[in-house]
Amino acid sequence: MNKLKICVFTLGCKVNLYDSDAMLAVFEQAGFDVAQGLEFADVYVINTCAVTMEAEKKSRQSVARVKKINPDATIYVCGCASQRDSAQFCRDGVVYVGGTDGKIKLARDIVEELKGNKNLGVADFSISNSYEDSNAVVNLRTRHFIKVQDGCNNFCSYCIIPYLRGRSRSRSVESIKAELDGVGDSVKEVVVTGINLSAYGKDCASSLTRLVDELSVYDFRVRLGSLEVGVIDREFLDATKRLKAFCPHFHLSLQSGDGEVLRAMNRHYAPEEFASKAELIREYYPNAGITTDIIVGFPTETERQFENTIDFAKRVAFSDIHVFPYSSRTGTVAGKLRVLPADVLEDRAKRMGEVKQQLVRAFLLKNIGVPQEVLFETCEDGMWVGHSRNYVKLYSSEGERNALRVLTPKELYLDGIKV
Repeated sequence: MNKLKICVFTLGCKVNLYDSDAMLAVFEQAGFDVAQGLEFADVYVINTCAVTMEAEKKSRQSVARVKKINPDATIYVCGCASQRDSAQFCRDGVVYVGGTDGKIKLARDIVEELKGNKNLGVADFSISNSYEDSNAVVNLRTRHFIKVQDGCNNFCSYCIIPYLRGRSRSRSVESIKAELDGVGDSVKEVVVTGINLSAYGKDCASSLTRLVDELSVYDFRVRLGSLEVGVIDREFLDATKRLKAFCPHFHLSLQSGDGEVLRAMNRHYAPEEFASKAELIREYYPNAGITTDIIVGFPTETERQFENTIDFAKRVAFSDIHVFPYSSRTGTVAGKLRVLPADVLEDRAKRMGEVKQQLVRAFLLKNIGVPQEVLFETCEDGMWVGHSRNYVKLYSSEGERNALRVLTPKELYLDGIKV
């Protein structure tokens, strides 16, 4: 008799990817065939996202996409979009809709339901104040993502995530190290991630700096997920220097380069503080990749304030920018404000996108001729592709998956075009 196949489809952030991997591990250990993405399966678990209206729309559409692949599929839904509005997923084929909390427990309950030992019933959408640990993680990627924190206490005026993920809560160091000891020599790079990674330890008399120090015993490359600028200081950067193979790629969320807009966003720093922290990083790591997120078209943003953000992005010289047109989220403080016209959002996103391309190109040019350690991840059109420690995408005709090599790039590419 053929085994049931369970497919977990993930939308959104690296934390969601980690949660999905943990669910896949539960299913695999229970004896089911497992898969990621959208391919034919008997059972699907859709792990949704609600960070923007577009992400939530894609989450809804994923149910219809599953039904096209297998009209008889059994579908379970969880994650941020279903936490925000479960009713939007109650349709043909969906047998259960849950929220953001208890995904590991949900996976174990699904196993019991599929075996006929349990009926899931109605979901509980409450959010725990403690970190949900997992003793089941499968490594399905060249880079191993490890989740160390969940939730957020920041309540930025535009962001719905604190309402959906709950308060910040940290994973114990013992649990983190147990997972890392388990993956052992099978991974060459670990990406440390969380909903608000910079808040790690604040709920348990620890800190992200202390956690980084705990990772100094490992030989694999260590890359950190998105950081708030407030965590950057000499003590933190000294801790990164003690790691055996730190990746000097800092993703610092900016959102706006204008002080008034930052205050309206409830972001607790000024542009000058952000710029000084970027300078401090480059003091320690002159060729660091410093990437960021920028929201264009926040409801109160004027043309002058938008131009301030453009000037600031050029001043900091980011190595890449994720550009997001403002997306209004009902339930947030900014959700009560009138949204700027669509053509203004489109124009500002386009102009910021042009700045992004200029800055990425300038950063790539700085890396030509510089020896880079690359970790190969995939093979595309006969070329092995991977990333350097400072997150430059590199190509080689020779290599293999999960292999480390040192290359000295003679040419680099931006969107497939030589810079």
